[in-house]
Amino acid sequence: MPYNSIVLVKQVPDTANVTADAMKADGTVNRGALPAIFNPEDLHALEAVLELRDRFGGTVTALSMGPPKAAEVLRSCLYRGADRAILLTDRRAAASDTLATSYILAQTIKTIGDYDLVFAGRQAIDGDTAQVGPQCAEKLGIPQVTYLDQLVDVNDRVIRVRRDIGDGWEVVDATMPVLITVVESANKPRPPRVRRLQRLKRARVPAEVVAEVKKSMRDASAEQREAEVARRVDELKKQGLLIEQWDLDDVKADLSRCGLAGSPTKVFRVQSIVLTKDGYTEIPATEEGVRQMIHELVVDHSLG
Repeated sequence: MPYNSIVLVKQVPDTANVTADAMKADGTVNRGALPAIFNPEDLHALEAVLELRDRFGGTVTALSMGPPKAAEVLRSCLYRGADRAILLTDRRAAASDTLATSYILAQTIKTIGDYDLVFAGRQAIDGDTAQVGPQCAEKLGIPQVTYLDQLVDVNDRVIRVRRDIGDGWEVVDATMPVLITVVESANKPRPPRVRRLQRLKRARVPAEVVAEVKKSMRDASAEQREAEVARRVDELKKQGLLIEQWDLDDVKADLSRCGLAGSPTKVFRVQSIVLTKDGYTEIPATEEGVRQMIHELVVDHSLG
């Protein structure tokens, strides 16, 4: 029996390559200073849903919310085998916390419709809250199963999964439609397929086309650029290379529940850590050396 699945994916800053420019003066993350990557656990969620489709048939729709450059992770989904890709991008969604983000994603999923399963990574490395997936399930009014470590079986409309509960596992059944979050140990993501990469590397969302036309036709009039954008978008659509781009109006979102207006999360405190020590100190591998290192860390308030 084939199943229609939606997988939530996100483009995130690479927190493993933090530099001195990674933090702004106000304590917030300087996303422009960090390379953007495919959120790791979302990649495992994509692999889980592709494996499901390979076994039982159906469709895989990749959905991301973010700026136009987030289309890069959607292209990566298409390279690996996703059938459809949708980018929800809207400046009015900026500064959305998990509550607003989950509302917008739930509205988008409702607009897509006709789904049996929604998959997502357990959490994103730029927030580590693990809240968006479960909150989406609540807003969709469907069951949720978190921390999928292994997809055990699917029997008609019932899916059986093994959950990683930290000090062991549990096996649970859930009736579709259901939302499932996936952990890193669930699988090994497949690499992009070369033939799909070659065919789909030119896939674009309309916003990317606008930016490319603006860059290549600097001296053209607004009317000329609009005409060229329309021509290129139409050509991409004919070739099956147009990534769908939706905004908040397309998903009939209540704007009071989106962006900063719909985000009740308040930051209590931002603490900036300033490293003032220059150079390095070589510590001898002795008990006295360790004692000296601990004393220096305490004096510098790195510890205690």
